[in-house]
Amino acid sequence: MLNIVLYEPEIPANTGNIGRTCVATGTRLHLIEPLGFRLTEKNLKRAGMDYWNDLDVTTYIDYQDFLEKNPGAKIYMATTKSPNLYTDVKFEDDCYIMFGKESAGIPEEILAHHKEDTLRIPMVGDIRSLNLGNSVAIVLYEALRQNGFAGMNTEGHLHRLEWDK
Repeated sequence: MLNIVLYEPEIPANTGNIGRTCVATGTRLHLIEPLGFRLTEKNLKRAGMDYWNDLDVTTYIDYQDFLEKNPGAKIYMATTKSPNLYTDVKFEDDCYIMFGKESAGIPEEILAHHKEDTLRIPMVGDIRSLNLGNSVAIVLYEALRQNGFAGMNTEGHLHRLEWDK
């Protein structure tokens, strides 16, 4: 099972959307405090819709707590500062993909020791970053694709009609 890690997320709607994506993909969500909101906030629940109760989510008091409770975890860190593209990473089916807070990303004090484990999403020009929820979805679905969308429904069906043959 894949794992998404949010380092000190600040915007409840982003975390709610990411939670919904995690439920839809069978992915665990890990939240490293401090959070910029309370987990009981209405905006969080609204963005996660009625899926939030089905979410496999764990919170940690800080980054060190996360490391201690997930010893030996293979962690990839998403950052606009990485020389590595997300499409070049070979995602293990039980890896952790970490994203930083909306205003500042993952601190360079953490990144500096993990150059080979960082990844970036290419962008045009001087765009600072993509929305956190979009970034998670882009990278997560690449990891899922690489792992054959294991356990996911990959067939589509029309509700009332049938596809032309």
